[in-house]
Amino acid sequence: MKLSNFYLPTLREAPSECDTVSSKLMFRAGMVRKLASGIYEWLPLGLRVLKKIEQIIREEMNNIGGLEVWLPHLLPRGIWEETGRWSLYGKELFRLKDRKNADFCLSPTAEEVITDLVRNELKSYKQLPKMFYQFGTKFRDEIRPRFGVIRAREFYMKDAYSFHKDEKDAEEYYKKVYDAYCKIFKRCGLKFTVVEAATGAIGGKFSHEFMVVKEDDKNFIGEETIVFCRQCGYSANVEKAECISLDEDNAEAEKELEEVYTPQMRTVEEVSSFLNQPKEKFIKTLVYINEENKEEIYVVLVRGDFEINETKL
Repeated sequence: MKLSNFYLPTLREAPSECDTVSSKLMFRAGMVRKLASGIYEWLPLGLRVLKKIEQIIREEMNNIGGLEVWLPHLLPRGIWEETGRWSLYGKELFRLKDRKNADFCLSPTAEEVITDLVRNELKSYKQLPKMFYQFGTKFRDEIRPRFGVIRAREFYMKDAYSFHKDEKDAEEYYKKVYDAYCKIFKRCGLKFTVVEAATGAIGGKFSHEFMVVKEDDKNFIGEETIVFCRQCGYSANVEKAECISLDEDNAEAEKELEEVYTPQMRTVEEVSSFLNQPKEKFIKTLVYINEENKEEIYVVLVRGDFEINETKL
């Protein structure tokens, strides 16, 4: 196609709201435009790049026996209630009603709909394993969309779901998918690190995240903190990482219990400052209430200078 026939609206300067180098370059190159907060229009050049990445992913998924499908984005409340995620997913889930006042949501992920499809269509374990994948639009009501198209409210995603006769077969196939993703990122020219991660609202026995690591802090846009060991190769998201116990020697003599008046002191920081003692000498108490059963209360004690990792809790 002649350049004169192509639509390539480049910009001398990126819009002021662009908060990353990548989004600035995408705007200046005429790849995307912003319609509203977290909502983007993909222009011809940007879409061509997106489709090339999609094709790389498609080839690697097909190489491990994946079957491409197209699933609906508008999902009825019933299948989400069945898994308990209608309430669990929280405010990120876009909810709406039709003219008959029936509840629906805009798909942020497709575990419910693909499981409903498979349970109604597959009749025997002999038809397993099967892996279905798709490319499509997803919706999440992000509290603060940012980083351009990286953290958006409407975004294009590839998701895959596999079904197996037993756990052993599922774990073996998980390794194939893991290897396929490694090939995808290598073909895209990305330097990445694979880390153990929490499964979150998606669920599952285990999870890995592919992190693109920057060697410096300049123009850093990541949201995750990871820990890794260069000697043994262990790496994990900080929410999932195993930690070692601090077996510290404490030579202080045990004292008798003494009640101390701490007026209007509500936090460990305030008490620490008021008594002129380091935070590690205090124990703070946190109370958790089960959202599904308000009568179920948990009291957690932790050293004053530590924080609770709710994923591990």
